[in-house]
Amino acid sequence: MRLVYGGGHVGLMGAVADAVLDAGGAVVGVIPKHLKDWEVGHEGLTEMHVVDTMHSRKQLMFELSDGFVALPGGIGTLDETLEIMTWRQLRLHDKPLVILDQDGFWQPLQALFEAVVAGGFADPGIADYYSLAESVDEVFAALAAAPPISGPGHPERL
Repeated sequence: MRLVYGGGHVGLMGAVADAVLDAGGAVVGVIPKHLKDWEVGHEGLTEMHVVDTMHSRKQLMFELSDGFVALPGGIGTLDETLEIMTWRQLRLHDKPLVILDQDGFWQPLQALFEAVVAGGFADPGIADYYSLAESVDEVFAALAAAPPISGPGHPERL
């Protein structure tokens, strides 16, 4: 596996990138120019893509990834996670999404999903768009158990 992420050297994802690099893994960053200009970009990555906008960042990260893991995070993490779920609902992809619910961090989001379904605003099938994992080991198990993805970039699985 390789890590594809937003390209920063700060916060939780900066620490994850460093850990992957320290373990000999490949790390691909995708960072908008304005964040690179603020000097928050990680300089030691295997590969770095500098893009024009946040939208192009999310699109390229999506294209470079075979699956997604949402760690505890803030508004940007919520934005990216919900967009990936929305694209799944619209059948734009069938890539796995695993949400790491470390120490119950994402339970309020889980409750919101349940409220959205209970209110009739979404089909109960939205639960199929993601897996909830309580530990890092469960994240890797969920990714390993995900069915093969199909579509562009994966012709052997069509």
